[in-house]
Parts: sequence; C-alpha cells; structure tokens
Amino acid sequence: MATFERRTESGPLARAVAAEIRAAMGRHRKSGLQLATATGLSQNYLAKRLRDEAPFTINDIEKICSVLEEDFAALMASAAAHVGTLF
Repeated sequence: MATFERRTESGPLARAVAAEIRAAMGRHRKSGLQLATATGLSQNYLAKRLRDEAPFTINDIEKICSVLEEDFAALMASAAAHVGTLF
C-alpha cells in the first residue's frame, strides 16, 4: 500500500503558478488585500501562498482566475511552460 505524504511547501509548479498569479495581479492592478476580499480568501492565507510558503489549491486558482478575469487553462499552461526557467 502506498503511503501519502502531505506536502506543505510549494514545489516547482506551485511556485510557477504563484508567479503567474502575481503577474496577473500586477496586470490588473490588484493588491493582495483586494484579491483576498474579492475571492473570500483570508489575506494571511493568500499572502502565504503568494510568498511560496504553501501551494494554492485548484479551487483557489479558479476563484482567483475568475476575479482577475484570467483564463484558468492559459494561466496553468504558462506556469507549466516556465517550470525550471523561473527557479
């Protein structure tokens, strides 16, 4: 039986996703507080993920993309394309 290890730190793809979200926030001129309020996420929760201290969930990314009017698939594809080049 395989064991499941809960991963709390952000891996390369999670860091690339956070970088894409930070870039989208800049394009849309949204602060962390504004994004947290609009998504219903706490500011502390969001900030921790934007600092790469923990990964975003898929649900988080969907909410953020909706608020920022970003295409989910395009954001994820861009993040995947940058894995290994950003870090």
